[in-house]
Amino acid sequence: MALIITDECINCDVCEPECPNNAISQGDEIYVIDPNKCTECVGHFDTPQCREVCPVDCIPQDPNHVETQDQLMAKFTKLTATK
Repeated sequence: MALIITDECINCDVCEPECPNNAISQGDEIYVIDPNKCTECVGHFDTPQCREVCPVDCIPQDPNHVETQDQLMAKFTKLTATK
């Protein structure tokens, strides 16, 4: 399941540099997470790093992008494959 940043985001800028997949970027009003790049840090870390550093706890799982651990690992493999 990809993560999502809610409107409680205070634009503190700490989550974006923590994302190993470059899935987080500045949106029109708050930061956003690209669900095609978000693996919840599967393959990189034991826990989502954006959640670890978020001071307002505004990064829940995205119910519109439900994925299993195996699917997240497959996405990680695809994102990190060398061409």
